[in-house]
Amino acid sequence: MGEMPAAVQAKLEYKSEVKPTWCPGCGDFGVLRAVYEAFERLGVDTKDICLVSGIGCSSRIPFFVASYGFHGVHGRILPTATGIKVANPALHVVGLGGDGDAFSIGAGHLPHAIRRNPNLTYVVMDNNIYGLTKGQTSPTSASQFVTKSTPYGSVEDPMNPLAMVLVYGATFVAKGFSGKAKELTELLVAAIQHEGFSFVDVLSPCPTFNKVDTFKYYAEHVAAIPAEHDVTDKLAALRLALEPEKHYLGVYYQVSRPTLEQRVEASRQKVRAEPQRELEELLARFT
Repeated sequence: MGEMPAAVQAKLEYKSEVKPTWCPGCGDFGVLRAVYEAFERLGVDTKDICLVSGIGCSSRIPFFVASYGFHGVHGRILPTATGIKVANPALHVVGLGGDGDAFSIGAGHLPHAIRRNPNLTYVVMDNNIYGLTKGQTSPTSASQFVTKSTPYGSVEDPMNPLAMVLVYGATFVAKGFSGKAKELTELLVAAIQHEGFSFVDVLSPCPTFNKVDTFKYYAEHVAAIPAEHDVTDKLAALRLALEPEKHYLGVYYQVSRPTLEQRVEASRQKVRAEPQRELEELLARFT
């Protein structure tokens, strides 16, 4: 047999020995592929990566990547990821979860993570349903959506994740589709390179329990963000996020703001300087 191409060998370095256990056709396969390719493109060593997840089908991803990982409890991705990043700022920390984990039990952590602006990436695989618990309505399910938990149709309106994180003040906001792996890889590369809290909402269909929001449906309803869009214009980003007829893919918003780690380090410098200042004042009193 011939020697394995270097690009293929590089990607294999990120694959663990654990085989993915998702249903055939799950959108999360596309996200996992994009994660491999994003890290390969960035040339990040596996020892410098920490993936954090909660509970759900999507939260299995850390098992399938040969890096550090933390599989936590339901909805607690962001406080865990923030703690890891502050403790070891050199790590590339990526949170990976689903719409139930992120916008239901974990929703209370989202605004606080965003206002702190830690330098980490949060990837949400949004399939508009609870897949791991066998198909219940989720926070992003459409009104009148019929599932096991809403057999007569959901009486609630869905959340709009992009509008929510934009209003909260996230410094990087993007949307991808697991059916467009190349474009999703580019988004993940940009998100990981961003200095600050980066949020990527990924349309990731569940073929087993959601027969409405399918790959075919999204293929007909996604569009690239217009080339003239200004990523520093929050109101323009909100208009795209609130568009009812199309799911726009790409970077909605990106700005620069001091990160949590930078602010923590600045505070540490003040603490270190305080004893020296007090000593100088004391010496001045007696000299």
